[in-house]
Amino acid sequence: MRLTLHTDYALRTLLYMGLHADRRVSIHEIASAYDISENHLVKVIHRLSRLGLVDARRGRGGGLVLAHAPEDIRIGDVVRQTEDDLQLVHCEPSHPEGNCCILSDMCKLRGVLSTALGAFMSVLDGTTLADLLPAHERPHLLSRLPGPSQMQQVQQPLAKSA
Repeated sequence: MRLTLHTDYALRTLLYMGLHADRRVSIHEIASAYDISENHLVKVIHRLSRLGLVDARRGRGGGLVLAHAPEDIRIGDVVRQTEDDLQLVHCEPSHPEGNCCILSDMCKLRGVLSTALGAFMSVLDGTTLADLLPAHERPHLLSRLPGPSQMQQVQQPLAKSA
């Protein structure tokens, strides 16, 4: 099972916001921390906001914050809502892409893969954002993901050398 970049960025965004739950964060801040495209992240934030997972506000005092407590955000729900297609193989005889397999009516692979996907999603359904952010690991996680003051320190040497 491979998740799309959209889902990857959605999960990273939620993790970042969970670590910084005491304040609003910006798209620029998240993109800088993970070294990812701001343009792509805007689309991810828009979707997370439409799904009710993120409260996004514009203007002075704006920014992003989790719309729910981390213990109320199930990772399986996030994956289902951000992935467009969780089907592992397209082997139905009437598949719109025409990728039909001559064995599809008697092959056992589809059932095995469906069971595997069910197990994968079951693990994600049993995991909350809070589970991924245990209190004893927060300081270590925060040291890896710079906040605004740390990013200014990182960016200052670049500005001085320019």
